[in-house]
Amino acid sequence: MAEFELSGLLSGLPLPAMLVRGDDRIIACNALADQLLGEGIVGRHPAIAVRAPAVLEAIGAVARGGGVQEVRMTHRREGHEAVFQVTVSEQGGGLVLCVFKDISEEEKAGAMRRDFVANVSHELRTPLTALMGFIETLKNAAKDDPKAREMFLGIMEAEAGRMNRLVRDLLQLSQVEANERVRPREAVELRPLLEGVISSLRGVAERTGDRVELVGDPVTVPGDADQLVQVFTNLVENALKYGRAGQVVRVSLTPEETVRGPAVRVEVADEGEGIDPVHLPRLTERFYRVDTHRSREMGGTGLGLAIVKHIVSRHRGWLRVESVVGEGSRFSVVLPLG
Repeated sequence: MAEFELSGLLSGLPLPAMLVRGDDRIIACNALADQLLGEGIVGRHPAIAVRAPAVLEAIGAVARGGGVQEVRMTHRREGHEAVFQVTVSEQGGGLVLCVFKDISEEEKAGAMRRDFVANVSHELRTPLTALMGFIETLKNAAKDDPKAREMFLGIMEAEAGRMNRLVRDLLQLSQVEANERVRPREAVELRPLLEGVISSLRGVAERTGDRVELVGDPVTVPGDADQLVQVFTNLVENALKYGRAGQVVRVSLTPEETVRGPAVRVEVADEGEGIDPVHLPRLTERFYRVDTHRSREMGGTGLGLAIVKHIVSRHRGWLRVESVVGEGSRFSVVLPLG
């Protein structure tokens, strides 16, 4: 079969593909392979196009012994790195077909799942270990010591509460991610919603002598009221917990014009220690904490801002974080009006 006919056949494949005669000459490839491996590879040795030893070894092995082999290849081009699964198969007549499937996203998703499971396991292991230790102590050494029993039960209650908050936040994150592609359309009046959030956190503010101020005109946005309550409860509660005692937390509603049209910016500003710029890009990652020990002491699970990010994304908005060390932080949620 003529080489141009072979190229025509390969063009029907939805993935980059090249055909090698024996193990020493590429005789055809499709346009996707040209884009991946570079133009002008037909007629050249496979090593010129593919600089992955595993792929070249598979081509040689299949050319000599037939069969099918699957190997992994990392390909770098123009500063971009991708991972491919390469299927190398014998086609008869001394021809070897190589098909390249980009599995970069699958690899990334797999790594994220592994990290997620590892993080959840780590977060649960500490309170579970503490609970098991205290139960053992209460059954034996402290079983007749009322004072020790009271102290240990208090710690056990706190650790159980920590696990309960983690499970709650994991469920919330799962629900938000499941619905992220479906934009909510309920009409939500933001100012009454924010007033309700501030009222619900009055006890938190009173414990540290803080005050929360709300400014801005009423505005209605399309959204999910319950989820927006989650967003602003998280942001205002964080401002109260991590700001300095006796501060004023300012919540403001401001009209904003964006490339997508009119929007409203809800800003929560505290007077805390501020956040080092090195942490800002990672704040919304799952389980990422600026101060791990302090966050856990405050009852944080490390999932709050990840939940915020996904809810805001579902509302087709975006989250901005600005902070100056020693002066405080500003978390802004921009929500489109239409």
